[in-house]
This record gives sequence, C-alpha cells and structure tokens, in this order.
Amino acid sequence: MKFDPKEIQLQYQGFSESHFLWKGVLEQSIENIDVQTRNLKLTKSLINHKLRLSKLVEQFVFNEFSTNTIEILLENIQIQNDKITIGELDCILKQNNIPIHLEIIYKFYLYDSTVGSSEIEHWIGPNRKDSFEKKYRKLVDKQLPLLFHNKTKKLLKEHDLNINDILQRVYFKAQLFPHLNDVQKKFSVINNDCIEGFYIYKNELVSFKNCKFFIPTKHNWLAKPHTNINWLKYEGFNERLSSYLNEENTPLCWLKKPNGTLVKFFVVWW
Repeated sequence: MKFDPKEIQLQYQGFSESHFLWKGVLEQSIENIDVQTRNLKLTKSLINHKLRLSKLVEQFVFNEFSTNTIEILLENIQIQNDKITIGELDCILKQNNIPIHLEIIYKFYLYDSTVGSSEIEHWIGPNRKDSFEKKYRKLVDKQLPLLFHNKTKKLLKEHDLNINDILQRVYFKAQLFPHLNDVQKKFSVINNDCIEGFYIYKNELVSFKNCKFFIPTKHNWLAKPHTNINWLKYEGFNERLSSYLNEENTPLCWLKKPNGTLVKFFVVWW
C-alpha cells in the first residue's frame, strides 16, 4: 500500500486530540505526565506506515513533546540479564530539569458490565482479550517496578542518571466505547472525554440501514472520521462485516448518518 503522508497526519491529529484515560492520580499514585501544549503538526520524519500501531503512537508522543519543555534522554531501553531481555522501559525524559521514567499506552476499550465487579474491570478490549484492569496491573506489578531492578540501575548509572532522582509517570490515552444504550452514562473512574462512540451487536445494525459505512485500517482507528473515502451502503457493509465477525474480530467502523453526522462505532462478535 502506498505511503500517504496526509493519512499519517490525520492519524496523528486524531491521536493528539484524544484524552488521558483518567484525570489526576489513579490508585497507587499512577499519574499521567503533564503536557502543557498540543502539537497538531506532525514533524518527525522517521514516522512511517510500517510501524506497528503501538510504536507509531510512541513516535507521535515524542513528536508532541517536541513543542514542550521536554528532552528525550533514552528511548526503548532494553533491560537484560545475562543476554536475556527481562523488560523494556519506554523512555527516560527530562521535564523542567527533572528526569522521568515514562510508560506510553494507547488503548481502545468497550464497556461490558458483565465482566468483573468494578468499573476498571468493565472496560475491555474489542476482542475481550485485553482490559483496563489487566493493563493497570501490568503497570503496577511489572512495568513501573522495572525501573528499580539492579540491571536497570546499572544501565542508568552509565548514562549519569541516579535512580533516586527519577519520577515515574505514564502517558495513558484511550478511546472508549460504551454500548449504544449507555452512551449518555457518566462513569466515575475514567475520563468521560475519552468516549468516542459506541458499540452494538450484529442484530442491532438494522437500526442504521439508512446510513453509510466504512471500515478503516487498524492505524486509522486513531483518526477522526472524515468524508474523503468510499462509503459502503448497508448491504455491502453487512457482507464485509460478516467476514470479520465470523473470524471473531471486532472491527472499528465509521458511520455516516443521513444528516451527515459522522460517528465511530464497533460491531462486536461476542
């Protein structure tokens, strides 16, 4: 597929306009980094369409930092023990002359109240293999403690960094999708500004038979829906959708209502 700089710019703009998953400090003092300004112009020349989505997001974050008083000291730091990789730190940066260990996360979560017993457990990945709670536990139990591993301390010392001077922050953005019936619901733990659309079950799709549809690529999940695409009518979309659902894949889709309103939504297989 031909590389389209305009498409990458739309992905970056959608990323930049999305929100942190929570405000303030979450449990156990997990705090998002304070980024004062947004850079809506993509300037990093090394960004390309061959990067995995998670790696693309990392480069988007570093691009955003380029207009802030932030200096990236180390990126993707492999921590090894006897040539075996035991983990990776996303980056060490310096903000206002303070070194910070930063973990970068960008997720798409759907709200299912039948999973778990708390709000943090109810937010799950589109294919039910991921969840906010699982990622939170990984941060608390593995990713953030890796900073204090003896091998990490040794590596940081080689870069004249003292472990005792380093703060820990996360950059945790998300797009959230309650069920269609819950889109007006206010949630207490997450940042409600993260809600980007809704999800429905296949049998509920008939309610939108007068609309037009589009299934973007995974990288374009980041982007805001726009009209410069080839829209599908209900019948054609329904046929293409079935191939995803039959393989137990939940696609993110764009919806164009008769009045021109554009909406993101998922159709779930489960």
